[in-house]
Amino acid sequence: MFGGTHLVNRAGMARTFQNIRLFREMSVIENLLVAQHTQVNRHLLAGILNTRGYRQAENQALDRAFYWLEVVEMVDCANRLAGTLSYGQQRRLEIARAMCTRPEMICLDEPAAGLNPVETQALSRIIRFLRQQHGITVLLIEHDMGMVMEISDHIIVLDHGTSSPAARRRRSRPTPA
Repeated sequence: MFGGTHLVNRAGMARTFQNIRLFREMSVIENLLVAQHTQVNRHLLAGILNTRGYRQAENQALDRAFYWLEVVEMVDCANRLAGTLSYGQQRRLEIARAMCTRPEMICLDEPAAGLNPVETQALSRIIRFLRQQHGITVLLIEHDMGMVMEISDHIIVLDHGTSSPAARRRRSRPTPA
C-alpha cells in the first residue's frame, strides 16, 4: 500500500488467482463494489456527510459494476451470494472484479482450470473482449494450450522459469472475431 492505493493497482495492473478469492458471504454486486473502494472512499468526511461528490462516486462505481456484470453475462446474479455461484461463474466474477479497478494490464493465473469446454469458450470471448474493446494487455498463465493458441498474439513457454528462443511464438494467423 502507498498513499491509500495498492501499488499493483497504482501501476495499472490487476490479477486473478489460481485459487478463487471472492468474498463468499457477500453478494456478487458487493464483491464488485468492494473492488472499487479506493476510488469511492477517498475521504471519510465526504462519506459521513454524504456529499454530492461522494454520491456521484458511488453511482459511478455501481454503473461500472453493472457494466462488467453485463460483459461477463452475470447481471441476473447481481444479488446472489458469491459462494452460491458455480465454479465457472466465480471465475467470471473474479475477472469482472479485477476489471472494476480499471487496469491497463490484467494477469490471469490459470483462469480455465476446472472449466468445461463451454465455460472455457465463454472465458475466451471475455478475454478477447478485454483486449479488443478496452485495449487491455492480458498476461495469461494457462495450461489449456487450445485456449492459449486461440486468444494469444505472443506466446512464451517457460520451462523451469527459463524461456528459450525456440519456445517463443508469434501468432501467424488472424485473431478470431
